[in-house]
Formats: sequence, structure tokens, C-alpha cells
Amino acid sequence: MHETPARARDGDPTIEDVAAAAGVSIRTVSRVLNKSPKVNAETRLRIEAAIAALNFRPSPRARALAMRRSFLIGLIHNDRNALVLDSIQRGVVALTAPRGYEVIVHPTPLEAEAAIRDVLGFVERSRVDGLVILPPVSGVPGLAEALAEAQVPVAALSSVPIAGFTDVIVSEERTAGAQVARHLLDLGHRRLGIVNGPADTASAMERRAGFIEEATRAGASVAEAPGDYDFASGVAGAEQLLALAERPTGIFAANDIMAAGVLKVAAARGIAVPGGLSVVGFDGSLLTRMLSPALTSVLRPFGDMAAAAAERLIARIEGGEAPEPFEVELRVVPAESTGPAPSV
Repeated sequence: MHETPARARDGDPTIEDVAAAAGVSIRTVSRVLNKSPKVNAETRLRIEAAIAALNFRPSPRARALAMRRSFLIGLIHNDRNALVLDSIQRGVVALTAPRGYEVIVHPTPLEAEAAIRDVLGFVERSRVDGLVILPPVSGVPGLAEALAEAQVPVAALSSVPIAGFTDVIVSEERTAGAQVARHLLDLGHRRLGIVNGPADTASAMERRAGFIEEATRAGASVAEAPGDYDFASGVAGAEQLLALAERPTGIFAANDIMAAGVLKVAAARGIAVPGGLSVVGFDGSLLTRMLSPALTSVLRPFGDMAAAAAERLIARIEGGEAPEPFEVELRVVPAESTGPAPSV
């Protein structure tokens, strides 16, 4: 009994089925799948017709083995902000998935030796083709050099340039901090406050520096409170600032989550926002629209930045042409939480 070559066995069609249907060797089918020029046009068309007739889809594992690649991208982070991390992950996946890559998200510590050991161990275990590294991990001393020595392709995000990484998407957060100060100054505020981020992170230092430099230049006073980019530190920072004899009329919280803490304390103290206090956050996350009043914040385009980093990483992995430079635009987006300074 004659067996139709379109399906040699039960289950999904295999490369052997394609080869049998087209009357060629498995090696020739593999060459067509990998777009090798070593197949003549007539044979290529015959194989492509067999692939279409069988509805054959190459196994990702087989493809990876054939090309000696895993088609895996590692996303390295130390970020407790789920809203930020989700936006970044979606940006990476939107760029990598259509190109056949999967993303593995891996949290890592920040202490230098532990971080380097952890990231190198992750690369060895997972066999990823490359890494997208988020701040503050991207700024860990010695990490860039260790990955370069291990010949691991990397693209990073950062608030400052980082020596050792060839591909870094930099967001000018010092400039953005100055924009926040200018926004409040333009509304007439002269007593300002800031709830800072972690003192040892570049992003917090940049945001603080820009804000204070601009405020000082305009002759405004700035009261400071420590913070850690989490809600509890936003609450604690606001309690400290709003307990001052001459409390600020405008407060900049160095991220949206801490700004939510400031709004909570203001409500508990009966301070109207923005009538008695203006509040600005940083990130422009979904949280800004969930709060009441809606939060004025610095919009940081996480998804676009992450996609740009992933695009550069894949170009490096595949030996393709480097994409055009990506300019990160950070801007203050006014909302309901800021208004003219109170008269008192």
C-alpha cells in the first residue's frame, strides 16, 4: 500500500517528513531552513512547497542546536518595582519574540562580588545568547569588565554612561530632576522638599543633583529626607518633611511609589493636594493614573528603552548592523497633584 509522503508518521511533521516529501536529504532541508545559499532555486522551491503542504514548523531546540545558539535572552535586574519591571519586560519581549528569542528574567544581588559571581553563573547555567542589564545592576563595579572578559554580549540601561559596556541606553535623569524643580518653581513654589532614592544608586544621585541645582540656582530652599524607592520610605520621608516648622509647599519624591506615600501622609494630615502641597513623582508608571489626585510625574519610556537595548543586543549577537542611536526623552507630565504655591 502506497503511503502519502505528506505524513510519514502520526504526530507533528518532522524534518525527515519534509525531506521525504521533497525527495531530498535532511541536510538539504536544513540548509533551506537556515537560508543557506548552497541550494539551487528549483530544489529550494520544492522544499518550501513540502514545508507548506505539511505545515512544518522547525523545533526551536533543533534550530538552536544547529546554529549553536540557545535563542535565549537574559534580563538581569534588582528592581522591587513591579510596575517598572513589567513595562521593561514587555518592551524586551515585544522586540525579541518576533525574532525567535525567549526571555529569562533573573534577579541578582547588588554587592559587587556576589553580583558578578551570580550573573556569570546564570549565563553558564542558562546558556543565554546575551543579556539586557537594568539599573542599578548595570552600575555594579567590575560587572562590565567581567562580562567582556567572558565574551558575553550585553546591552544595558543606565542613568549615566558606563565604561566597559558598548551598548548603553542612557536616560538623562539629572536633567529630568532639574525639570521637576523648574515645574514647581514656575508654579511659584520656593520652599521645596525631596524624598531621595537609595543614596548609593546612580539614578537617585542624578535625580537629586538636578533638582537641587535648579532649585538653588533660583534661590529656593530644599529640605531633604532619605528614601529607598519603596512606599514605606515615601511615608517616612513625607512625615519628616511635613513636620518641619516651615514645611515645603512642593515635594519631589524620586519615584512614583514614594510619591504615593507622600500623598497618603498629606491626606492623613489634612493637607490638600495641590491646594496646600504639590507632589511630583518619577517614572510615569501606571500608578500615576491610579492615585487620587492623579500624580504629576517624570515620564520615563521604559518599554521603548528596553526594546532599544534588546535591538542592539540582537544586532550584536547576530553580527548585524547597529541600529540608529536611541534618544531617551524624559519629561514632566503635569497632572492633578501640582498647582500654584499656597499664599502662606
